[in-house]
Amino acid sequence: MASKPKKKDKLEQLIINTIRTLSMDAVQKANSGHPGTPMSMAPVAYTIWDKFMNFNPQNPDWPNRDRFVLSAGHASMLLYSLLHITGYDLSLNDIKTFRQLHSKCAGHPEYGLAPGIESTTGPLGQGYATSVGMAIAERWLATYFNRPGHEMINYSVYAIGGDGCMMEGLSSEAASLAGHLGLSNLVWIYDNNHITIEGHTALAFSEDVAARFMGYNWHVQRVGDANDLELLQEALDRAPKEDEQPSLIIVDSHIGYGSPNKQDTSAAHGEPLGEEEIRKTKINYGWDPNKKFYVPDEVKDYRKQMLKRGKNDEDEWNEKFSKYAFEYPDLAKQFEMIENREMPEGWEKCLPTFPADPNGPATRSSNGKILNAIGKDIPWLLGGAGDVGPSTKTYLDDASSFERNVYSGRNFHFGIRENAMAAVTNGMVLSKLRAYAACYFVFSDYMKAPLRLSCLMQNPVIYIFTHDSIGLGEDGPTHQPIEHLAALRAVPNLDVIRPADANELSALWKYVMEVKDRPVALILTRQNVPTIDRDKYEPAEGALKGAYIIADSKGKPDIILIGTGSEVQLCLGAYEKLKKQGIKARVVSMPCWSVYEMQSQQYWEEVLPDSVRARVSVEAGSTFGWRRYVGLHDQGGVIGVSTFGESAPIGDLLPEFGLTVDHVVAKAKEILKKNGKSTTKKAKKK
Repeated sequence: MASKPKKKDKLEQLIINTIRTLSMDAVQKANSGHPGTPMSMAPVAYTIWDKFMNFNPQNPDWPNRDRFVLSAGHASMLLYSLLHITGYDLSLNDIKTFRQLHSKCAGHPEYGLAPGIESTTGPLGQGYATSVGMAIAERWLATYFNRPGHEMINYSVYAIGGDGCMMEGLSSEAASLAGHLGLSNLVWIYDNNHITIEGHTALAFSEDVAARFMGYNWHVQRVGDANDLELLQEALDRAPKEDEQPSLIIVDSHIGYGSPNKQDTSAAHGEPLGEEEIRKTKINYGWDPNKKFYVPDEVKDYRKQMLKRGKNDEDEWNEKFSKYAFEYPDLAKQFEMIENREMPEGWEKCLPTFPADPNGPATRSSNGKILNAIGKDIPWLLGGAGDVGPSTKTYLDDASSFERNVYSGRNFHFGIRENAMAAVTNGMVLSKLRAYAACYFVFSDYMKAPLRLSCLMQNPVIYIFTHDSIGLGEDGPTHQPIEHLAALRAVPNLDVIRPADANELSALWKYVMEVKDRPVALILTRQNVPTIDRDKYEPAEGALKGAYIIADSKGKPDIILIGTGSEVQLCLGAYEKLKKQGIKARVVSMPCWSVYEMQSQQYWEEVLPDSVRARVSVEAGSTFGWRRYVGLHDQGGVIGVSTFGESAPIGDLLPEFGLTVDHVVAKAKEILKKNGKSTTKKAKKK
């Protein structure tokens, strides 16, 4: 005879079914969403949050909280239901507005929109990969800050994903890196429900996931029934005890669990169940089919208990931190600066200046010197490249490599995994580190999805892209970025910075290190560029406004030449030639469109006055977007690259594509003529 269920078992089942029914009701009310996974994974999520995670709903940013990432972001109602039940500031009314305008409960979880969301997820696999960055950050922070008797950082990272996450190549990249690094503080749950939008996964997916992850050096377990709370707890108990291996727990589940007609079908994946099906499902759960958005009193009491538990956990940690701060005041101050994204007072004094040099360094090289200068004073500046560190010049010379059991390292070797590199760096920066990711600019294509999420989350990742134009030469069009500047400039919340020389770049690093609410992409040359003589031309600090007058005529200019990066030197060369011909020109260096757009209307008028319609832009990339600054075809001209490049030495390529001083001069005269202005000295004297 079966024993009667214990009181605790009854409460657990009540909580699980509350998660399920809230999720079903919210999707149905919105007439949009994904109910099936919240229904099947509610027991798993509940077990993680109740039995294993430390968190404080009243302070979602408590530094030593455990992290939970829903990589299967379409199952967002699973997370929203959990957040409500465990005490976060997410009300039933918020849940009732699921997927509606300005709701905290967006279609996919959005970082910063609702408390308790650790990362924006939705593009499959991104959450998994981002969780790797969070686990890396924990290891680095613990190594740097913990001291004997003072374990201030010790948290785990949990992520739930599904078949779609496993199919995306990104999860393979990230899992390979995590296994290599031995991140035993990382636990992935794989919801193995065999269903995607098109139907059963057998249509396209038949690999042995367990074998694959064992090959990645992961500890792999399997739970045959998502509803078996005892087995789930046993598996999770074992997971963090596996030294030097991240953990994968494969959980077999039934999507749309309890639905009499839609369980184990694609119909439960991405559409509401329907009112009648919900009634039948609730009856199967032993739920009142007439109640919607119902939270039983026992679950409300549980919410209060979780609030109390979370406060107690953080209070204990705060008491420990007070003792730590007394014994290690300098470390405690650094820790607080990291958490608040602050910089030490006067830190910018470390930024180097470079002497004028007509044969100056490539901006990738000067960037390496700047990185190292900052890194000496800011130990939480760290990062790496997609296997091209020696070429991107992004090594910190006085730092070691971050490797298995060497978690103090600040140089990261992401391998040839650009997609994972960007997603992992997202996780590191969400954990408050100042992290950078570097590769050749053309391969930013591989990074677009996580880079876009950086922007959506307003997550201040530093992206360093080198080999920025056809100027890299013989590698040819497969490696020469053309449309990439235009593509990145089109992304909201991204500052795309292409500096003219070493000093402009150094000045702009002050902005890069202090910005808190948006990522930055530095676009740097492979080839040498002159270090501009600032005694002759305007100081590089003007770059901090995004665009500035670097050279000017006396009186109102006849024409304005606008350049970025390595093409500013062409504008300055043309300026000198035009001046000798009696033509008054102004040169504007515009390293960052978006920062310039933040300036006042008055400043815009100072730099690009409406009264001067004759303008020419010069940039070794797509001309797309430049008409905003130079005007219509009969007023302004655009010099750029509108086709793919060629494989040839740089000395042959630049003239081939019109990137020469003489071509800029000729274009300037052409535009002046179109604007009805003479271009001869004699005519000018009249």
